Amino acid sequence: MSSTSSAASRNDAWTSMFGRDDFTNMMKRFDRCIVGSLSCRVCSQLCNICLQALQLELMKELDSACFLCLQTLSGRYIVFSLSLSLSPGDKVAFLDFRFSECSRFPEKRHSSAASPTSYPGLSLFSSRQSKEEMEENLESKIEALLNVEKQMRLASDVLGTKKAVIEIVELCYNAGAWKTLNEQIVLIAKRRGQLKQAVTAMVQQAMQYIDKTPDVDTRIELIKTLNSVSAGKIYVEIERARLVKKLAKIKEEQGLIAEAADLMQEIAVETFGAMAKTEKIAFILEQVRLCLDREDYVRAQILSRKISPRVFSIDASKEKKKPKEGDNVVQEPPADIPSLQELKRTYYELMIRYHSHNNDYLEICRCYKSIYEIGSVQENPSQWIPVLRKICWYLVLAPHDSMQSSLLSATLEDKNLSEIPLFRLLLKQLITMEVIQWTSLWNMYKDEFSSEKDMPWGPLVPKAAEDLKLRIIEHNIIVVSKYYSRITLKRLSDLLCLSLQETEKHLSDMVVSNSLVAKIDRPMGVVSFQTAKDSNEILNSWAMNLEKLLDLVEKSCHQIHKETMVHKAVLRA
Repeated sequence: MSSTSSAASRNDAWTSMFGRDDFTNMMKRFDRCIVGSLSCRVCSQLCNICLQALQLELMKELDSACFLCLQTLSGRYIVFSLSLSLSPGDKVAFLDFRFSECSRFPEKRHSSAASPTSYPGLSLFSSRQSKEEMEENLESKIEALLNVEKQMRLASDVLGTKKAVIEIVELCYNAGAWKTLNEQIVLIAKRRGQLKQAVTAMVQQAMQYIDKTPDVDTRIELIKTLNSVSAGKIYVEIERARLVKKLAKIKEEQGLIAEAADLMQEIAVETFGAMAKTEKIAFILEQVRLCLDREDYVRAQILSRKISPRVFSIDASKEKKKPKEGDNVVQEPPADIPSLQELKRTYYELMIRYHSHNNDYLEICRCYKSIYEIGSVQENPSQWIPVLRKICWYLVLAPHDSMQSSLLSATLEDKNLSEIPLFRLLLKQLITMEVIQWTSLWNMYKDEFSSEKDMPWGPLVPKAAEDLKLRIIEHNIIVVSKYYSRITLKRLSDLLCLSLQETEKHLSDMVVSNSLVAKIDRPMGVVSFQTAKDSNEILNSWAMNLEKLLDLVEKSCHQIHKETMVHKAVLRA
């Protein structure tokens, strides 16, 4: 009676701890393992006895459960050597055992060196095995788990299949068998009718071990294995993109910039609906950076156009939080992905590198202008002052056009420009229609120009000094064209402080670039800034002049008639 009450109390304890359904499911899995492993010489009717005894033994501390002895109906004893493996955080277990028959009850063996290993939510203890024995039994454990995985897969049990494949991956990792891990990943992925959820769980679990590999070669081999498994599968496209990014980083650290760039360009993350927006932008920016590092500026421009600058001005708080029915569920980005404002700064820094290659000063200025508008930059004077200095320099270096004039006026209205009065004076000289003496200007700003290399954003482009002088000359020519319709070439050279040949060259370049309308009469040495008019314009001007003339005649006649009427009225009076 006492043994019956003890068994009942153990059953009640098991049920209160795990629930009767969990216990039943676990017993069914043990049932399959045991029946599939028993020899044909052993009667299958022992299954119920085995399960009952196993239940009783599992509720003990398992100090004496390294083996399990069962007595058959015929009086024979069967000894089972147990090896229990339990996964942390779940209730998946598998039973590996050997058995032998004997005619008497064996003596129980106690293991003094064994120490219990507890798991969250479970009050069970693992078997007493040394590390060497675990390595020897790895293949048998994997084989048993593969059988469980097959049964779960054929039964379309998603949860059971996921737990089985995760257990296999964890076994290989705990044993340090990286080659076996790669082989099992490929084997599981290629199994017929493999569930998508199981492959996804396996890839995600294995990705956690990439940074824990013992050396770089093992890490690369694991990444390549996971990459080959996830290739062509849309349900693990995000994991594949992250794997390729890790592999490209390793290649870059090894100095293989071109190979890293080629790897990154294989992934088109802009088509991934489930990837977070910030992760997409960060991935594309990494592609652009690698292309710039390998000096592939054409491809860098193509990749940069995948990012719309308007995306950085979207308020994250106003975006929809709950997706509608039918929409893709967007995954949360990893913890190492920067925020949207940090990505904005990175994007414009890369664009500055690209435009500096082409010496496109106006686009460089616009990039610095966008960085200047970032909230974190505006709050720190040590950050916005160098950026504002760069804006002023590149505005001066940019060729004269409508966009440059608009940016120049907007920058002069900035109140922060009063903190750097020398640059405010420089911009005012550009909008003032007066000739600027190059020598005096260079003497004033030479030190400021040289100090840019010590600023946080680095020096200006290499041709900046040469182009600065060119922009001052162009400004002076435009000023002269506003005040003169015709001027001799010698007088123009004196105003520009240049030789006749240099003056003619700069004037010709501005005419070719459509920045100015002028004609040079070389025999006479005269420059004409008058615009040539076609016949239609001339006829239109004549018509306008005639219309003005007729208006004046009509007004004059009206005044004469008025005076005549007033004079007649006076005479009659």
